[in-house]
Amino acid sequence: MGTHYRGTEAEVRALNATIKLMRATDSVSARVSRSLTGARLTESQLGVLEALLHLGSLCQTELGKKLLKSSGNITLVVDNLEKRGLVRRQRDAKDRRFVTVHLTEAGRQLIGEVFPRVVAAIVEEMSALTPFEQEELGRLCRRLGRQERQ
Repeated sequence: MGTHYRGTEAEVRALNATIKLMRATDSVSARVSRSLTGARLTESQLGVLEALLHLGSLCQTELGKKLLKSSGNITLVVDNLEKRGLVRRQRDAKDRRFVTVHLTEAGRQLIGEVFPRVVAAIVEEMSALTPFEQEELGRLCRRLGRQERQ
């Protein structure tokens, strides 16, 4: 279902494309999230654990930027992971505002178990598209996401 807005052709086309993009994102995300069942992780928590696994310890601010989360949101996500013993924070001795987040052994074990299931679910979802279409979708999304207004 597209927009019911009666605007210009360009407006209707842009609204319809955005509606389709958002619905597809929500649908795929909901189905991939099923692979998290039993792990008691949100998508944001998974993102933090995955980033720490593949990139190593990161400053909490950098984590927020990488995951496109506000400082308040990333603080809450890390708080909840820390309560579960999956990550630990370490304040810089010289600048206490600088907080590095480290993956604990329990966090490493959990993400090691969960991430392969998430990858398999994503591969399954993306199999609806040909390899070329997946590449093209990635290219278009990157172009759209990096667009900046002057």
